[in-house]
Amino acid sequence: MRKLVNRSLRFNFKKLYLEDEKDDKSQEGINKASKGGLVYGDYLQLNKILNAQELQSEKKGNKIHDEHLFIVTHQAYELWFKQILWEMDSVRVIFQNGHVRDERNMLKVITRINRISMILKLLVEQFSVLETMTALDFFDFRYYLSPASGFQSLQFRLLENKIGVPQSLRVPYNRRHYRDNFKGQDYELLLKSEQEPTLLQLVEAWLERTPGLNTEEFDFWGQFEVNVLKGLEEEFALVQAKPESEEKDDLLSEFQNQKDALLSLFDEKRHEHLLSKGERRLSYKALKGALMIYFYREEPRFQVPFQLLTSLMDIDVLMTKWRYNHVCMVHRMIGSKSGTGGSSGYQYLRSTVSDRYKVFVDLFNLSTFLVPRHWIPKMNPNIHKFLYTAEYCDSSYFSSDDSD
Repeated sequence: MRKLVNRSLRFNFKKLYLEDEKDDKSQEGINKASKGGLVYGDYLQLNKILNAQELQSEKKGNKIHDEHLFIVTHQAYELWFKQILWEMDSVRVIFQNGHVRDERNMLKVITRINRISMILKLLVEQFSVLETMTALDFFDFRYYLSPASGFQSLQFRLLENKIGVPQSLRVPYNRRHYRDNFKGQDYELLLKSEQEPTLLQLVEAWLERTPGLNTEEFDFWGQFEVNVLKGLEEEFALVQAKPESEEKDDLLSEFQNQKDALLSLFDEKRHEHLLSKGERRLSYKALKGALMIYFYREEPRFQVPFQLLTSLMDIDVLMTKWRYNHVCMVHRMIGSKSGTGGSSGYQYLRSTVSDRYKVFVDLFNLSTFLVPRHWIPKMNPNIHKFLYTAEYCDSSYFSSDDSD
């Protein structure tokens, strides 16, 4: 009886399967690859990539398991660095060729800058994979790596240069210029990248052309200074009216700090002095443009530029996080030992986690100068209409060439 039941179930299942097979649209495709032509592995050249992991420990007759993880992780970093440089160069070309004057190209810039941020987020998180290896696991094969060092990553140095890390603020590597650690074609590529316009310089020139900044009908900077002086007077009067107390002294001290910061904004000579010291990176005119975008970011004309400035700060933040995670990982793995390339290791890397390597530091500092909304100059109807629409028809802006 049981055999009959099982046979009946198998028959019914087979019958159902055949009926379902007739109606199975998931199997209606055509296997094009069977006819020849380009296939997945060839397209990605996986034979080269997947056979590029040469363990030094194995070559020395002492194969260490975790060296494979170490190599793959760093190769993944370098592949992503290559993509970041690809996106960065394309954005620089759009700015450099003047295509950014046609504001329709700004969406392309924003998309690619955001893509860089997404990749950097991935790279920051990637340290957690490498940290599944213990310090002792790393010690087992570290000896075989010398004198190779992460400092010798050509692509990362190119990335720093193309973004705009100031050469004058770089931390020396063993008391020598960073470029002295590279030779031949690598040295020439770094030298060339130092001479090309950086993303910082290109953004600076773009900010200097901020729409409405130089319009005769609207003296933004002059009106803003008048409003700030008036607002400070009103705030001082409110504080002074309070009865004498420790709280009043604190408020007066806080007010004085705010006053000094805001009034410094209108001191162009002081700005130039800070620029010469490397404490500011943007020109005075570009700083005005950036602040104008911040204040009027809700205007249609400034919404995308505001997103760009925010995305540029994201890149700085993520680069800083990457450096910090790198420092922490190195400290965990080798303590205070020297690096495989001869540097002081953790001590050297720690010195690079500072504002000297932050490129768009002026954008972060804009928050220092934010004021109550009623201090921001009101626009007249003409300038408001001007900032309501994006520029793409004016012959002085429009470029018909492909921005790529």
